[in-house]
Amino acid sequence: MGGKNLVVLFLVSVVMAMVPGSTQLQASQTWSLLKIQQMLGYPAVLGHWHNYTDFCYGGDYKTTSAFVECYGDSVTQLHIIGGGGGSPPPPPLPKTFSIDSFFTTLSRLPDLRVLTLTGLGLWGPLPGKVSRLAALEIVNVSGNYLYGELPLALSRLGNLQTFIADDNMLSGELPAWLGRLPVLAVLSLRNNSLEGTFPGSVSDMASLRSLSLASNNLSGNLPDMSGAKNLQVIDLANNSLGPEFPRLGRKVASVVLAGNRFSDGLPPELASFYLLERLDVSRNRFVGPFMPALLSLPSIEYLSVAGNRFTGMLSGNMSCGDNLKFVDVSSNLLTGSLPTCLAAGAVGKAADSDSDSSKTVLFSANCLATGDDTQHPSPFCKNQAIAVGIVPDQARRKPSGARSGLIAGVVAAAIAAAVLAGVAVFLAVRKASMRRAQARPPRRLVEHASSAYPSKLFADARYISQTVKLGALGIPAYRSFSLVELEAATNDFEVSNMMGQDSHGQMYRGRLSNGTPVTIRSLKVKRSQTSQSFNRHIEMISKLRHRHLVSALGHCFEYNLDDSTVTQLYLVFEYVQNGNLRGRISQGTEGRKLTWVQRISTAIGVAKGIQFLHGGIIPGLFANNLKITNILLDQNLVAKIGSYNIPILSETMKSEGGSGNKYPSDSVPNGDKLDIFDFGVILLEVISGRPITSIYEVEIMKEQLQSALTAEGTAKRRSFVDPAVSKGCSDESVKTVMEICLRCLAKEAVQRPSVEDVLWNLQFAAQVQDDWRGDSRSSEESPLSPSQIPRDLEDDQ
Repeated sequence: MGGKNLVVLFLVSVVMAMVPGSTQLQASQTWSLLKIQQMLGYPAVLGHWHNYTDFCYGGDYKTTSAFVECYGDSVTQLHIIGGGGGSPPPPPLPKTFSIDSFFTTLSRLPDLRVLTLTGLGLWGPLPGKVSRLAALEIVNVSGNYLYGELPLALSRLGNLQTFIADDNMLSGELPAWLGRLPVLAVLSLRNNSLEGTFPGSVSDMASLRSLSLASNNLSGNLPDMSGAKNLQVIDLANNSLGPEFPRLGRKVASVVLAGNRFSDGLPPELASFYLLERLDVSRNRFVGPFMPALLSLPSIEYLSVAGNRFTGMLSGNMSCGDNLKFVDVSSNLLTGSLPTCLAAGAVGKAADSDSDSSKTVLFSANCLATGDDTQHPSPFCKNQAIAVGIVPDQARRKPSGARSGLIAGVVAAAIAAAVLAGVAVFLAVRKASMRRAQARPPRRLVEHASSAYPSKLFADARYISQTVKLGALGIPAYRSFSLVELEAATNDFEVSNMMGQDSHGQMYRGRLSNGTPVTIRSLKVKRSQTSQSFNRHIEMISKLRHRHLVSALGHCFEYNLDDSTVTQLYLVFEYVQNGNLRGRISQGTEGRKLTWVQRISTAIGVAKGIQFLHGGIIPGLFANNLKITNILLDQNLVAKIGSYNIPILSETMKSEGGSGNKYPSDSVPNGDKLDIFDFGVILLEVISGRPITSIYEVEIMKEQLQSALTAEGTAKRRSFVDPAVSKGCSDESVKTVMEICLRCLAKEAVQRPSVEDVLWNLQFAAQVQDDWRGDSRSSEESPLSPSQIPRDLEDDQ
């Protein structure tokens, strides 16, 4: 028996030696794990890690938020999950943190196959040293502050199967080398700042099963994805993709393309995607007939086509799939009646006692016969269908014979009537213009357009690109105006239309003949100059067009008849009619004050406007005397700088014996830092909610801000913040904004940050706030956060 026991003990020892978890971890790898704990600032989730911790053999150090898995004496899995789980995200890592050193330490775990580092505040560009972890198969670095482009070194991870980096600040284009990853199955880069078009290499990834790139700045058409035969999940919502619907393989189970620019109709092959469970094409530009076959797909569970221009008549006898749980056809041009299979789940409708009410059906803003007030009248949908080019079948038939002649006659008569009406209007306008000309002093002449400008103005490709973007925002192209147009817009510059005046001239509000509201600035020219001498100024002014500026729309010269010199210059700007920033901060009434998220978004907008003034045009405009009352808000609460240092304003004031500004606009000493100081004053009022009217008040509040920042705990910081928003903001977000504000107000210009530094910190504060809101869902939640602003409008330069 004794010998048998010895054999049993020997076998047990052999088996135990074969169990991976029974081996002590290498000392070098234990050191690496503890070094990682130190570099992360000893986060609470790693509070169980100590010098004596046996990471590979059981122990109570493992939690759902932090644990290590080993094979033999080497780490194969590392999971550290910060933030999330209902708790606020951790504070940002210190400025001494180096992501390069962090990954150097990680590379001392050479057998690492699974790496999870989420919500830890990691910041910096993902370093190329990641390729040293050659065994990596699964990587999740979501919820951090990683920025910059994806490094080429990732393409050398031949075993990589899953790469997730959601909710970071990654930028640049999707790299073509993604197609080189031979076994990549899951790629998720949601909520970043990626831009450009899709590389064609993605379409050849046979191993790809899930592709999620929602909430980025991607644009253009997708490549043919039918070659990715194993693709099952594709989520590209909230980009600027389109207009063509992508070709997909028939194994897809979930297709989410909401919030893009896809147009035309849905491809008919969708009706044969029998594995499709989820289809969301809402908030696009689709037109044409709705496909009832989508309702009856055998696997479909979720279907949303809301916010398009689908037409067609629904009927009660249409069928639905057995698995269908959610349908949203809101805001389209559908007529008829809801199918019986949907009526039970229709929101606002009572379900029959014996019907299936497990579905949720949304159908408002169509032209359906539902008997309630959620629908438009039937003619509305017909008129809208014609407006977007969807012509009913009977109207498309080619007229023939007498009917064709009748239609031709009607068209000819209509054209003739239009011509006569046009002539009458022209004569009336000309007559009125002559009357006005006779009533004015006879020493001026109006130039309608100058052929000297267009070739120079539109040669600048950057200007053209900006013009295209602003055109998408509804801002018309820059042009020359006639004085007749401006007089008509202002009712002959009537006093009631005057908005104010200064030493340069008067400011008027007006409305152009096409209904566009404008602001017109009238400048008296005190020196005898020809229009040619103003060329460089006009070229500069024509480029003052940006999402966060009150943009220039055009100009008009008025001449002296004797010597053809310019006597008056009119500058036409867009009109922003939602008040200034102070009116929504320190002077805002209850319910109208901006929330903290909106304030950060507004500050980011102002900073982007400053960045454009400094570097988006040549020469840049500096020392712009920025004030919170000159920051205007449009109907979407987008901030626009309403007054800036146009050199022509000082030049028009020069006389033979005088001079204008001491320095040219582009050579003001520390002009960029003057704007940063002014921005700091604006930010001070945004944070505190208290109006600032003098430099004396700035100095007092600056001291209070310094004291609040250096105090222990959060109470004093919170007391400095506007009470209207203090409960709805993350402490880390507030602290970041306070710190950059204090740096902007530095006494020495050289100590003030660059505008790029300001932007980075504000965007960081927005990200921290967005993460905090995602967990706490404060009652201060704003309908206009930076993450909800359409990405195509947010990229301003």
